Amino acid sequence: MIYELALLFLLVVVGLVIIILLAKVLLFILPGAIIALVVWWLTGSLLWAGIAFLVVSFISILRR
Repeated sequence: MIYELALLFLLVVVGLVIIILLAKVLLFILPGAIIALVVWWLTGSLLWAGIAFLVVSFISILRR
């Protein structure tokens, strides 16, 4: 009984950590993805959209 509760607690903690990490990754990627989508929509070029994504991601890393 106590082992099941300990295992349940451990699984809940692991699940919360995974959710927090996924949220951080999404918040890191989201600005670059939005800018890349706008650039792709305006130019129609995947090359320029990729470059815009990399530039925004690089700026985001430098700001931290």
